[in-house]
Amino acid sequence: MKLNSLIFVAGHQGLVGSAIVRRLVGAGFENILLRSRANLDLTSQQTVNDFFAENRPEYVFLAAAKVGGILANDSYPAEFLRDNVAIQTNVIDAAYRNGTRKLLFLGSSCIYPRNAPQPMTEECLLTGSLEPTNEWYAIAKICGLKMCQAYRRQYGFRAISAMPTNLYGPGDNFDLETSHVLPALVRKFDEAKLNQHPEVEVWGSGAPRREFLHVDDLANACLFLMQNYDSELWVNVGFGEDISIGHLARLIARIVGFEGTIRMDPSKPDGASRKLLDSRRIRALGWKPQIPIELGIERTYKWYQENRALAIVGAHTRTLVSDSKCTDG
Repeated sequence: MKLNSLIFVAGHQGLVGSAIVRRLVGAGFENILLRSRANLDLTSQQTVNDFFAENRPEYVFLAAAKVGGILANDSYPAEFLRDNVAIQTNVIDAAYRNGTRKLLFLGSSCIYPRNAPQPMTEECLLTGSLEPTNEWYAIAKICGLKMCQAYRRQYGFRAISAMPTNLYGPGDNFDLETSHVLPALVRKFDEAKLNQHPEVEVWGSGAPRREFLHVDDLANACLFLMQNYDSELWVNVGFGEDISIGHLARLIARIVGFEGTIRMDPSKPDGASRKLLDSRRIRALGWKPQIPIELGIERTYKWYQENRALAIVGAHTRTLVSDSKCTDG
């Protein structure tokens, strides 16, 4: 991928897509093709075909998806399956048919079985039942991964897939109804601090463990894989350590400055008991994360403070979140 190569980042306004754009710009790439959802509906096959036929991007980062946490997945199963399958199918097929040299598809650790051995290796895919709280999203992402494999095998199309763990960072979704656990807690503790509320409720028992990766680390991994990896085998991208939801809540409360009580609500669903990726494959290639979780949360909270109104209003106005990341189920 040369500095003047035409690169299309699908989902550039979302958490992951915007981080990929920042990384590309920082690395000196000067020919980045961007379209908002208002200008390019990725769920429309004809619209996507016309776009690729007119622009013929050489490289594609497919970071567009409908995403959300446990509540959103439970409330909109049809949309999570339909929209994600449509986006993936349209972009991958149009890229192949219009001469794209290489495509990176972003999946999610949610593709792995609920009771997969920990940490989860790439080989545990399709070896057991999925986590019910996000199975619709997971099934869609499995379809995208398998489509990349199929197009490589049948057509020789250079499509690769990366499976990131739970992501967070600047530009995240802070809507309490559709967001993931980390940004939701940042907002909850911030509002409790500002409004002097004595208590913050956190869903679940606090016992489940989750792995979190700062989105700028993922963006580095995406550029690294696009430049250094070319195989049908998908690649896990994780931080390598996990943390309990209870510990996460206490860490965020301390960073935000909330000094009240944290009350766990065990009547709410926990999701899977643990989700930790085995990322030895990508580490063996020479990549590793750089941002520890405490520093990453501090940076995320600083961004949220500086963009509080935009983050909250923007969360309520988005109907199709234009970026791909894992749910917390």
